[in-house]
Amino acid sequence: MKNFLFLSVCFASIFFATHAGTVKLYAAASLSDAMTDIAHIYQAKHPQTKIVPVFGASSALAKQVQAGASSDVFFSADQDWMNYLIKKQIIHQNRAKSVLFNQLVAISPKNLNIAFKPQPNFKFAQAFKGHLCTGQMESVPAGKYAKQSLIQLNWLDHLKGRIVGTDDVRSALAFVERGECEVGIVYKTDALISQKVKIIGTFPANSHSRIAYPLALTKQGEKNKEAAQFEQFVEKSAQAKVVFKKYGFSLKS
Repeated sequence: MKNFLFLSVCFASIFFATHAGTVKLYAAASLSDAMTDIAHIYQAKHPQTKIVPVFGASSALAKQVQAGASSDVFFSADQDWMNYLIKKQIIHQNRAKSVLFNQLVAISPKNLNIAFKPQPNFKFAQAFKGHLCTGQMESVPAGKYAKQSLIQLNWLDHLKGRIVGTDDVRSALAFVERGECEVGIVYKTDALISQKVKIIGTFPANSHSRIAYPLALTKQGEKNKEAAQFEQFVEKSAQAKVVFKKYGFSLKS
């Protein structure tokens, strides 16, 4: 009987050791490559910890977390969806901090030559014939930034009926890569990872809200020692900063 109890305790210890180190990361689609690399680096240093990433539009991820999805770390592509989870009391307000910044660019397939001048008097709608792809303008951060810029440049009304809203920024990139959209509005970091598109222009920083990426532990994550360690690694480690710079992100100074 004593041996049985001893073995049961041993198996239970192994079970919990195996599962206690899981960190659920919910991160914006534009962070997919960088955070995958960072997770691999972290897991090599901490083999007892398993990082489980979920990538998608910040809007969709925030709603999943609010609906009860298990999440330890939330990494958003805009402050609005971080604020959404703060208001839902899933994240403490003092936990969220912006650690990365990005730029908004217009892209096209490499074989097209489309003019782009970020000026209100430039007739952008006449510069190309097909559709323009970006994130859904009412919810997906990239689409929200795009809408702000198109309004600021007085281009939005002239493009009505030609804008395709996608579920996340990577989907917009894919549409342009396949030639289904002649123009896309995405982040600079998304454009840089693709061999099939080119940047035709950059939207002025003052034409949209600052593209900041806030990072925070959820209340669930605050109880997870491994999650807290991973979040600190993402925010502060030299290795993570090298990866973010590699993919074209700007860092908090």
